[in-house]
Amino acid sequence: MSGRVVAVTMLSLDGVMQAPGRPDEDRRGGFAHGGWATPYAAMQQLGGDTASSGALLFGRRTYQDFYSVWPQRKDSPYSAVLDNMRKYVASTTLKEPLPWKNSTLLRGDAAEAVAGLKRDPGTDLVTFGGGALVQSLMRRNLIDEYVLLIHPLVLGAGRRLFDDGGPFATLRLVNSKTTPNGVVIATYQPAAS
Repeated sequence: MSGRVVAVTMLSLDGVMQAPGRPDEDRRGGFAHGGWATPYAAMQQLGGDTASSGALLFGRRTYQDFYSVWPQRKDSPYSAVLDNMRKYVASTTLKEPLPWKNSTLLRGDAAEAVAGLKRDPGTDLVTFGGGALVQSLMRRNLIDEYVLLIHPLVLGAGRRLFDDGGPFATLRLVNSKTTPNGVVIATYQPAAS
């Protein structure tokens, strides 16, 4: 059985995924609502299965963001888990050696490299975020599961996971739960054609 790609993304009700963690995380396009997901702490409700299975797959921006935060949080049990996990990074600008241990730079076209990793039995990849990397994987039908943490707020502007002009997709809901503060964690898989 080949590996799977699981995309874990925090979204607002209007589909914005930009800068959920911190005010200064991503101000591109004048985005002024950074840190919108922090009060909900929904990632803690996600559970450990998704985040700790397989390897992590990052685009450059998310890799650098995670690296700037997690190795310094020695008081968090997630730091050691993330440090020890295999990490694959899609970037045309980063060079090896990458600074975070267990990190490998993907060479060439990111979607082609991920398709190659998926052919390796038992290599499951989890990607957090939803930027250019996830959108390129969606165009190639390489995502096997979407775990969407849908927050009860409308931001009105910002980068969206499912952008205009993206590929058509039919998904089926395979699991859902609601956190006490109203975040819906919905897991979707591509529907059979």
